[in-house]
Amino acid sequence: MSYGLTFSPFVSLPVLIAIAAVALVLAGLLLFSRTRGAVFRALALAVGLLALSNPSFTREEREPLSSVVAVVVDRSASQSFGDRTQQTEAARAALTARLGQLSGVEVRTIDADSGDGSADGTRLFSALSAGLADVPPERVAGAIMITDGRVHDTPEKPQALGFSAPIHALITGRAGERDRRVALEKTPRFGIVGQKQTITYRVTDEGTAADARVPVTIRRDGEVIARPIVTTGRSASVEVDITHAGANIVEFEVPPLAGELTPVNNRTAVSIDGVRDKLRVLLVSGEPNVGERTWRNLLKSDANVDLVHFTILRPPEKQDGTPINELSLIAFPTRELFQTKIKDFDLIIFDRYSQQGVLPQVYFDNIVRYVRAGGAVLVAAGTDFIDTGSLYNTPLEEILPGVPRGEATEGAFHARLTDPGKRHPVTRALPGSESDPPHWSRFFRVIDAQARSGTSLMSAPGDKPVLLVDRVGEGRVALLLSDHIWLWARGYEGGGPHIDLLRRLSHWLMKEPDLEEERLKLTVSGRDLVVERQTMGESVPQATVTTPSGALRTLTLAQVEPGLWRASTPADELGLWRAANGTLTALANIGPLNPKEFAEVTSTRDVLAPVAAATGGGVWRLSELGGSVPRVVQVSSSDRLAGEDWMGLRTRDVSVVRGIGLFPLFAGLSGLLLLLGALTAAWVREGR
Repeated sequence: MSYGLTFSPFVSLPVLIAIAAVALVLAGLLLFSRTRGAVFRALALAVGLLALSNPSFTREEREPLSSVVAVVVDRSASQSFGDRTQQTEAARAALTARLGQLSGVEVRTIDADSGDGSADGTRLFSALSAGLADVPPERVAGAIMITDGRVHDTPEKPQALGFSAPIHALITGRAGERDRRVALEKTPRFGIVGQKQTITYRVTDEGTAADARVPVTIRRDGEVIARPIVTTGRSASVEVDITHAGANIVEFEVPPLAGELTPVNNRTAVSIDGVRDKLRVLLVSGEPNVGERTWRNLLKSDANVDLVHFTILRPPEKQDGTPINELSLIAFPTRELFQTKIKDFDLIIFDRYSQQGVLPQVYFDNIVRYVRAGGAVLVAAGTDFIDTGSLYNTPLEEILPGVPRGEATEGAFHARLTDPGKRHPVTRALPGSESDPPHWSRFFRVIDAQARSGTSLMSAPGDKPVLLVDRVGEGRVALLLSDHIWLWARGYEGGGPHIDLLRRLSHWLMKEPDLEEERLKLTVSGRDLVVERQTMGESVPQATVTTPSGALRTLTLAQVEPGLWRASTPADELGLWRAANGTLTALANIGPLNPKEFAEVTSTRDVLAPVAAATGGGVWRLSELGGSVPRVVQVSSSDRLAGEDWMGLRTRDVSVVRGIGLFPLFAGLSGLLLLLGALTAAWVREGR
């Protein structure tokens, strides 16, 4: 219960001040002139002025409020190293018990950085601010943090806290911890396929005084490409070849330091997206045919394709008297294309080509060597494939996946996906394939051939192959055994997915990573990490996922469509994730390349010491307290809020008003009698 006096003037404050000034002047004149009854008249003026002020006695019923103490528990990934988790839980339990013995204290336990991967680094002060958002600053008695000391949002000035109370810190871990880490300093995001990119990195040893010579293992897509020896604390660089389009994963790994805290930051990785400068495609067409424009339009529509197209209009031995200057603009540069610069092409396409004496047999030998060394050849065959000038009657015979039977089958049919074709990335989920018959137009001719190698993706009735693909050495070969794909392009009977099919086929031949038959891929979707496995098999083993902190998770992949299996796990940590499935591995980095959480993992008192000193708090190592926590003391006015074995909390005298009573002095009969009494006293004195 508390009492007070309030005023609620009947007139505005300026008017009341003016009246008071006039009354003061009049009272002064009366007293100065010694007029009879001057004192009573001045008293009557004062009473009247007081009545205008409308004074009231107040009575408040107040309920005291408890002081709030925040216990901020660091749940970041670095708290799992060593015995920090056990230290944290023991300190939290002991601290909660001691705070529970204090009267008028409300304890708020705030778990900070639970590892959801939403922020880079340990942000205890952000969590503290959010946890006390509904608490008035005058109720905060202090905050106690249980952490390894690696905090990345420490305020520069104590005023930024929003309250005036001590910050105490209980540090987990132990003094003299050692750790080795490798960090990337300069990394490119993109690189042109076939060129080199430079990556700068640094190996750092914490807790050791002398520099050391450390071997670094550098891998690209899981293959070791270098093993340099570097000096710790100094930057080093390595040039990496960008070998293919898509993600080129470059890993850096260093051996563990003797007695180090954790090996989790002994490796890191960067993904460099390979970009092809230009896809060089050589299209060689035989005699003009209605399907020739289909290939040309497809390849010319892609701005990333540099197309060289030649059409053999007539063989060299054919003579009809046409002037030379009307035959062609340039001679067919066979030697330049098929001997000097054949390695410059990413893909060679023969569209209904038959031997006409233009290409000597030795050039076909060059093409075979080109394929075995990593090149790609696509043969789009027609009746030319069963003629005497067939490409099968050249050295290409040893790399072609199909053997012609010498005849073609005429008649309408729907080309259907084979069972392997339903799983192969080139034809999997091809638009229109989900219905029976497929929702695309019919073909009217297929070249009869016997598949001798590779995989048949599409077939005609009687299991006659329509599309065969194969790997030869380091290269790839495809054989299309129908020359009616142009019907899809022309929209006959509704057309068909010729763009999807031919583009996927071309990119598979040029080794597009996303079209690999056996592939493991890690991607981030929202807050989940998705593990995706492409395979030609009927089943896949379980996948093992390694988190950035080194924990293992086992995932069972579910088939989402033929040849594609998928599973997901929460992406609740920043850093490098690794997945393994059979012999395949995949990497994905969530967040920055060098997460702050793993940049420095040794515990320290230095980060929180300034803010603790500025607020009057203290910093203690739990390992030096013998498994206990400092005593907790409530302090009312002293500026010293910490000692060697105790921590202080501000005593707060805060209450909330539950009820209020108001008693006006000049209300009703009592006010009237008081005014009349003052006037009567002045009049009686005047009458004497």
